[in-house]
Amino acid sequence: MSNDEFRAAMSRLASGVVLVTAFEPPLDPDGPKGEDVGMTATAFMSVSLDPPLVLVSLREGSRMDDLLDEQPLWAVSVLAESQRHIAGRFAMKGRLSDRLLFEDIPYVRGEATGAALVGGALATLECRTEQRVPAGDHTLVIGRVLTARVPSADGGPLAYFKGRYRQLG
Repeated sequence: MSNDEFRAAMSRLASGVVLVTAFEPPLDPDGPKGEDVGMTATAFMSVSLDPPLVLVSLREGSRMDDLLDEQPLWAVSVLAESQRHIAGRFAMKGRLSDRLLFEDIPYVRGEATGAALVGGALATLECRTEQRVPAGDHTLVIGRVLTARVPSADGGPLAYFKGRYRQLG
């Protein structure tokens, strides 16, 4: 089986779309302030109710993978169908900085994690990494949910199917 065959088969599995965020602290206390980091993910799921655990799959060696290896606090915003532009923006590869990507997006800073929680998201969760599991070319990050909120009941979820963002219905 080729990578393309596997990718094509898996593209038939519809999934929700989330924005994973974390705050990267400054490298030098006297240098520039830290930076918000974000990454679009479709490989996200709940794992356990007691304790509340979620899992996100990160490409090994990605900026988010490296950051969550250094510090354990992160957040997830479940994107609404109207937030396709946010998903596309944070799915871009090869960017040096995320600073400008957050510039025109409304968000609040999570009290438990300091991570950006996107305004208008269907749900937000703040997490602390419990376990990291190497899995092929990805790292499975299991996080304990510290806070869970449903700030917006408007609209449906953003979905990903056959390589495109879609709306339900």
